[in-house]
Amino acid sequence: RGTDGLDLAREVACSQGYDWNEGPWISPSHPIASAEDDNRPAVAVIDFGVKRSILRRLVIEGFSVRVLPPDTSADELITGDYAGVVLSNGPGDPSAVAGACSLIADLVGRVPILGICMGCQLLGLALGGRTVKLPFGHHGGNHPVRELATGHVLVTSQNHNYAVEESSLPREVEVTHINLTDGTLEGLSLPKAGVEAVQFHPEASPGPNDSIELFTRFAERCREGTS
Repeated sequence: RGTDGLDLAREVACSQGYDWNEGPWISPSHPIASAEDDNRPAVAVIDFGVKRSILRRLVIEGFSVRVLPPDTSADELITGDYAGVVLSNGPGDPSAVAGACSLIADLVGRVPILGICMGCQLLGLALGGRTVKLPFGHHGGNHPVRELATGHVLVTSQNHNYAVEESSLPREVEVTHINLTDGTLEGLSLPKAGVEAVQFHPEASPGPNDSIELFTRFAERCREGTS
């Protein structure tokens, strides 16, 4: 059985919301440029076991970051005036995370969404797809992924045992990335709804930064929605 049917996200997620404003450690000799803006757009991160490196990357992109528990309601997110929502990574079986699919389904088309790792799996479920447990999980910092729009191969950091089954997704969902090792789905999007998700970790830390621009694209979508 392993992790099948286990909602492990609830065991590691926060129970109360909190603000995050810490960026990455910056070397004095190699500073990292970050967006300087007194009026930072607010982004909500739904915590299923979020890596702090994701939060730090959002700060770099110029966001005011609020981390919220998985039982947050869609109404709270919409009335909270958030420019976007991030669905975080997390452990366990995505199909066992109670309430997540209905929450995400209520948000699609109302606010820009970025899903990472489990966030991608939960988004796939919310859009009507299925998740499957991989015969061999993806773990490590050197997984090759093809970005279908460009044909580019990205070296990615991964840590998951489940994936969205591509054939289960509705036609309107675009597959954006494919794993070159086993052909499994690594990314999906609903462009008209401002929704994008990837199975790998674009923030890396550790790992390569080939896909870091996913955060920049998300920031652009959020700013377009608030302009």
